[in-house]
Amino acid sequence: MADKITYYAIIDDSSSREHPAGVFRRIEYEKGKLDEVFTRDLRWAPSPLLRTAEHGDLTNDFVEITEEEAAQIVEGIRAKSGEE
Repeated sequence: MADKITYYAIIDDSSSREHPAGVFRRIEYEKGKLDEVFTRDLRWAPSPLLRTAEHGDLTNDFVEITEEEAAQIVEGIRAKSGEE
């Protein structure tokens, strides 16, 4: 079981906190971390994005958000997927 889950809005040059490029979560366990992004395949998948940002990659900003905000972003991605 996870000890802590932190959610982030992914912000790039063409997005904002209100309309983020995506959503990311970091799950912390006693023995390590798992970083995941919610994909266009409508699933959570492992991703190195946050770790690369922590090491100086400035392509994306990661803004901490609540679990409720993350759920809204996920629902928006699902809704967009249904339109395509």
